[in-house]
Amino acid sequence: MVLTLFLSAWLILVFLGTPIGMSMVLASLGYFAYAGIGINFAAQRVVDGLNSFPIIAVPLFILAANIFNASGITRHLFGFATSLVGHFRGGVGHVNILASLFFSGMSGSALADAGGLGKIEARAMQEAGYPHDLAAVLTSVSAILGPLVPPSIPMVVYGVVSGASIGGLFLGGIIPGLLCTIAMMVMLYLVALKRELPIEPRASLSQITDRFIRSFPALLTPVVIIAGIFSGIFSPTEAAAVTVAYALVVSRFVYKEMSLKRMWLCLYETVIVSSGIAWIIGGVSMMGIVLAMENAPAQIGTLFTSLASGPISFLLLTCALLLVLGCFIEVLALLLVLVPSMVPVALGFGIDPVHFGVIVIMTLMIGTLTPPLGMVLFVVAQSHNFPVHKLAVAVIPWLAPLLLVLLLMILWPPIVTFLPQWLMNT
Repeated sequence: MVLTLFLSAWLILVFLGTPIGMSMVLASLGYFAYAGIGINFAAQRVVDGLNSFPIIAVPLFILAANIFNASGITRHLFGFATSLVGHFRGGVGHVNILASLFFSGMSGSALADAGGLGKIEARAMQEAGYPHDLAAVLTSVSAILGPLVPPSIPMVVYGVVSGASIGGLFLGGIIPGLLCTIAMMVMLYLVALKRELPIEPRASLSQITDRFIRSFPALLTPVVIIAGIFSGIFSPTEAAAVTVAYALVVSRFVYKEMSLKRMWLCLYETVIVSSGIAWIIGGVSMMGIVLAMENAPAQIGTLFTSLASGPISFLLLTCALLLVLGCFIEVLALLLVLVPSMVPVALGFGIDPVHFGVIVIMTLMIGTLTPPLGMVLFVVAQSHNFPVHKLAVAVIPWLAPLLLVLLLMILWPPIVTFLPQWLMNT
């Protein structure tokens, strides 16, 4: 009864527009007052929740993405993608998807992709005569590639709360990310044939080579991260710091577009975004105490064990739950609140924690495309100057290829586990 009232109070605060982190703090403080727990204990829990070495990677990856964005690398990536796939039917649309795949190797964030490439993609597609709705939809669905291809901020957070290998998670997301890219491009090709979308002129070999050389330093980012981690040169957290240093060198000495003013803006934006994440982590730390005192993890485990008959049914139930909750609750909140309770159940069904993590993150990313709290939709609607309610309707058919890839990941685990097992066991 008390747990139900607590969760109800939290959800009411969320629906009233209270920031997700603050809503957790307020609801938890109410419970602590009811239970006679002092405010000092609550403050201690917030500090303890933030006192984690791997968490440092989150603001560092955000900073690296901001630096790459400010250096003009998005233009080079878009140009390289155009030279590769622009001549296919629906060319600029394919460029949109492929550029997001390239950019995901630097940002690790769906919102960074939507905001960083969004305006460039919108302008290019509109100039090429593409329908406004299709341009906004493609930018939205392709943005979810960010957290699937290393580096990935959600994967870092999942690794922290679950104890799973962050390096293994980075590797596990590569094949699903590529499959999502292919699935979206196939659907776009079919739509392009039906709507007779335009084709860009085929680029010459010299143009492809020139644009590849310009983009190569940025494209090398995920290679540097993966190679460094698995060679033992640095840890996943240290990899984030190396990525920032690499981004600074590339932006200042290769692309030569980084100035002190732009650097200040990068730092400012990083602090703003990281502060919001810190509030969520602190709120979750307080909320975790409430859930533990009310024995919520055991209740969740018992519920899933009773409903699921095996690993596949458990994964299907998990995805269904996350998709529903993702319509109302922010990604990091779900990741931090639910995952610690669900990971032991997954392990009990014999599910690899890396496999489970990539499935959870993929599901949560699909949730960023669903109203009313689909954050990617709001960012894209702003960058494309397109009504968010129309975008929410237009994006629904494009969820099909993403859900198909998700289903394949559930039914055939090697899609996720092959690379981690192959590279980490050799």
